[in-house]
Amino acid sequence: MHKAGFVNIVGNPNVGKSTLMNLLVGERVSIATFKAQTTRHRIMGILNTDDMQIVFSDTPGVLKPNYKLQESMLNFSESALADADVLLYMTDTIEKPDKNADFVEKVRHMTVPVLVLVNKIDLSSQEALVKQVEEWHKLLPAAEIIPISAKAKFNVDVVMKRIKELLPDSPPYFGKDQWTDKPARFFVAEIIREKILLYYDKEIPYAVEVVVDQFKEEKKSIHINAVIYVERESQKGIIIGHKGVALKKVASEARRSLEHFFQKSVYLEVFVKVDKDWRSSDKELKNFGYQLD
Repeated sequence: MHKAGFVNIVGNPNVGKSTLMNLLVGERVSIATFKAQTTRHRIMGILNTDDMQIVFSDTPGVLKPNYKLQESMLNFSESALADADVLLYMTDTIEKPDKNADFVEKVRHMTVPVLVLVNKIDLSSQEALVKQVEEWHKLLPAAEIIPISAKAKFNVDVVMKRIKELLPDSPPYFGKDQWTDKPARFFVAEIIREKILLYYDKEIPYAVEVVVDQFKEEKKSIHINAVIYVERESQKGIIIGHKGVALKKVASEARRSLEHFFQKSVYLEVFVKVDKDWRSSDKELKNFGYQLD
């Protein structure tokens, strides 16, 4: 009998969801940086075996939205509750269990199996961890609680074993050679945005959106033109930097990662444009592929 299903990962920002996703799928499909709100879209990674297809789904961190972009990010997270066959609710030893109580309440009423993964256990004492696990048992009595360390890969194999046991009998949803639902252009934009998150401070990374204008793939190489959109002229200056040094560094780092990702030579040109207040514009957010009510 063949098994298949959707295993959706939800939780608050900065708890390690993207790192876990990449470990479970075995591919680098979800960018992972040290900054919160890294993931903006719902990203699927598909793991295929002879008798099983697991469709993992990473979602934006749950947060109270302050502008339209964050509303869209919350929509992606809530949509993951609707179609999950198994739900992974990810938290860590730093945040309190009562954070985002409204979202946790929705999780509590789910009828599918829920695994609460308490990440970063290497940063906690045994006594504090036991107390936290007890608190999660009270909040989500039907859930299984599994302490993990995604960084150290501790108990990730236990999570995978449990997922396989809980997966329903079903034919595959996607082709056996497919490993994500996203096109190549999506990952180009994500990798460029990852470098911006790593290289720039404060508000700049969150005011940025990346669009791939050209993606021309040949046998041994790929030619890419991408545009970095910002909200202000002042942000444009910061992204470019003095004599273009900052932008060159981002482009160079992105090109190296893209060559590793695609296993081909990459020729990358990056431009910067201003799109005023795009994070609060329904029209612009839809153009950039975000999910609005």
